[in-house]
Amino acid sequence: MRHVYGIITFSLIAIIAIIVLISYQPKAYPTDYEQLSTDERIVIRFSHVVGEDTPKGMAARKFAELVKERSNGYIEVQVFSNGTLYKDGEEMNALSRGDIQMIAPAISKLTELVPEISVLDLPYAFYTYDEVHEFVQSDAGKKLTDKLKKHNLLVVGLWDSGFKQISNSIRPIEHYSDLSGLRMRIMPSNILAEQYATVHAQTKRIEFNTVFNQLQKKNVDGQENTLTNITSKNLFSLQNYLTISNHGYLGYFLLFNLDFWNSLPEDVQQLLTETLAEVQEWEWELTKQLNEEKLQDIENCQCIQIHYLSDEDQKEWEEKFEPVYDYYIDHYGDEFIKALPKNQQK
Repeated sequence: MRHVYGIITFSLIAIIAIIVLISYQPKAYPTDYEQLSTDERIVIRFSHVVGEDTPKGMAARKFAELVKERSNGYIEVQVFSNGTLYKDGEEMNALSRGDIQMIAPAISKLTELVPEISVLDLPYAFYTYDEVHEFVQSDAGKKLTDKLKKHNLLVVGLWDSGFKQISNSIRPIEHYSDLSGLRMRIMPSNILAEQYATVHAQTKRIEFNTVFNQLQKKNVDGQENTLTNITSKNLFSLQNYLTISNHGYLGYFLLFNLDFWNSLPEDVQQLLTETLAEVQEWEWELTKQLNEEKLQDIENCQCIQIHYLSDEDQKEWEEKFEPVYDYYIDHYGDEFIKALPKNQQK
């Protein structure tokens, strides 16, 4: 009998122990969502056309890494750089169709959808990065970016590329009159075309990924771009002269397909928004650093003749480009020009 009671007692103790162990099991371990299929995770295809060693390329990778880490693999940002998935002129349509979910085009490329955005293309509209950031985050800037919602596009951030410089293979550009007659590659923007028309230069609108070939074939004489883009695509190797003019800002609006964004759960939107804000600050600082480093690299290589515009030169160039502002006002009004930081009362 004692033996039977012993078995029963032991069994009860074992059952109680199991119950206790179950009740005290940790309730929440981080889930490794990478084990889920693509259909079960959230996948964001992010296409861009510049090199991986540019500020945009590096920020895209950082954004993808942070999102993967913070979502435990539940959200996967797949980055396609250098136009490997969609070329310069293709990515906007791909985003609209929903074939990709995110792009970061140069702001100039959005002027065909919202012409008023070309206020950001105006020569010498901004003197510093802070002025650009201040304008984009102002009421006027938000009014501009909200216009893209009509095209199913949501702006979720701004990444800098830098201020543009001018290169060419014909002659030094020391005075704006030296641009006369040159064939210059530009992005698709009426303001940029008008800018060069003001100094009697010709323009050709050419996709970024084909600029090297177009320069190599001598179909254009020169181009304007930031130092990180000029070096990442090795454009300076085909040019004899570089002018540090800082005559215009080049940046990228980060765009989501609006329908896709609205389909995301609120907590996912919050994670993406917070991460993008953090990466944006990091990218802004990186841009300053890399453009300074690239200028030093070009100076050290002694492979291209460099001319620096003085403050007085830049003022003269800015006055020469005043008709471009008149063109903008005639076509799009003066609301956004008045809102530029340089036109605000200090």
